[in-house]
Amino acid sequence: MKILIVGHGGREHALLHTLHQNRPDARFYITRGNAGTAALAQSLPFAPADIDAIADWAAGNTMDLTVIGPEAPLAAGIVDAFHTKGLPVFGPSRAAASIEASKAWAKRMMQRGGVPTAAFATFTALEPALAFIREHGPPLAVKASGLAAGKGVMLCPSQDDAERAARAMLAEARFGDAGSEIVIEQFLEGEELSIFALTDGTEALLMVPAQDHKRLLEGDRGPNTGGMGAYAPVSIATPALVDAARNQVFLPVLEALRDADAPFRGLLYAGLMQTADGLRVIEFNARFGDPETQVVLPLLEDSLLDALVTVARGGSLAGAALRWKTAAALTTVLAAPGYPESSSTGQPIHVPAELHARSDLLIFHAGTRVQGGAPVTDGGRVLTVTGVAATLEEAAAISRSAAADITFEGKQYRQDIGWRELERHARTA
Repeated sequence: MKILIVGHGGREHALLHTLHQNRPDARFYITRGNAGTAALAQSLPFAPADIDAIADWAAGNTMDLTVIGPEAPLAAGIVDAFHTKGLPVFGPSRAAASIEASKAWAKRMMQRGGVPTAAFATFTALEPALAFIREHGPPLAVKASGLAAGKGVMLCPSQDDAERAARAMLAEARFGDAGSEIVIEQFLEGEELSIFALTDGTEALLMVPAQDHKRLLEGDRGPNTGGMGAYAPVSIATPALVDAARNQVFLPVLEALRDADAPFRGLLYAGLMQTADGLRVIEFNARFGDPETQVVLPLLEDSLLDALVTVARGGSLAGAALRWKTAAALTTVLAAPGYPESSSTGQPIHVPAELHARSDLLIFHAGTRVQGGAPVTDGGRVLTVTGVAATLEEAAAISRSAAADITFEGKQYRQDIGWRELERHARTA
């Protein structure tokens, strides 16, 4: 079997690791792999945006499965290009990927499906946006409608904050085309959850819920990032809450997408807020989340490959189920100096040899490359360090200890990933 993974970050390394475990005799390929994927897959000289070149290569080399990692090629129509060539590919069409590529469109799909979400309005001009802010008052969330690498959301506790955010997007083009349309919505208070669902367009096979930490600094302070760590499972995600997510969020939005002639096949990610009034959707993503993938997949007992192949080949997930380990996973992101605003590259990375030998530790590479036969940083989020253990306390200790032992110049990381859950555990103990 020949499998291609498009992308080269921590999420893609985690997917590669899991699929290699499922099918160790398969031949794996990855676009512009990193220093960690080199041992498992042949690196191809294509950027994820090289849609036609990737599709042509996959056709010429008869790939049995292609898995699309990042959002940008999905939004650009890579799955459509594969379908044109009759190639099995896991991921949504360009139309369906609009659920992530356009927050404004996603909100309309939520309205159509009756999916619970924050009250909102959309704007393409500054003055009406400012008038809305002044009329409704803080706190508000101001969001770039397009793809902004997870950084296009500004939480605004004051009117001045909201006005500055709107100006930054609509007048100053801080997020480029992604901010040419913005969504201004009611600020939601509560605790966030990330839930993935494998879907054939109708059925939703929910995966174990996780919680991401977006802020750069401990105590959830500092700027938003693509994610500084995550853990799973999450105790507030009771069976009743997961059932509510399936019945009130996933199934209705899948129906709305079918009605909009944009059926969604692939991985649908719901960013949820558990508020005093129940679940509310913050956003949808059209692919596996990063770094949540690095804690969800290590807990999967069943084969991920079987489900991906079924969806990629147009099959049905009706009657399918997933089994999960009785364990916990926690990952700590190690980021380059200057992240998220900018970041330097080329710093040598030292991972103590004994860390590679641990069965309870997984080190997924993201922003790395090989230089002079050794790994160096390649900017942004460099590594995700995942501990897996019987309890979250043990998983956290494993992850944090390893994160401290791995070195490169200017390393940034948080030592409090999972703090809410750990506090809950301490109170109940």
